[in-house]
Amino acid sequence: QVQLVESGGGLVQPGGSLRLSCAASVSILRFVNMGWYRQAPGKQRELVAAITGSGGTNYDDSVKGRFTLSRDNVAVYLQINSLKPEDTAVYYCTGVYVGTGNEIWGQGTQVTVSS
Repeated sequence: QVQLVESGGGLVQPGGSLRLSCAASVSILRFVNMGWYRQAPGKQRELVAAITGSGGTNYDDSVKGRFTLSRDNVAVYLQINSLKPEDTAVYYCTGVYVGTGNEIWGQGTQVTVSS
């Protein structure tokens, strides 16, 4: 079964940083259209960062300048800096597995920003 697994979440004080990772049960290179979403309590899931078809990255306005999406041959990462309480959410990794064309979601990792 093809899976994506996030890690790196936790409790951090405002202004702190975290690095989220998204690994796959198969080669991460077998995924396209990868991105990170988040869902805060009582809110809809929203896209925060995504890799474009040309290999660039798009960010939601609320995270521009603070979040950085990157990938290597092992995983996809989301570096999140200058964290704010409103960044508190479950963060999900997603991508399309080229073997089936199915969109795969990870189980999520909790990020809590609180003093």
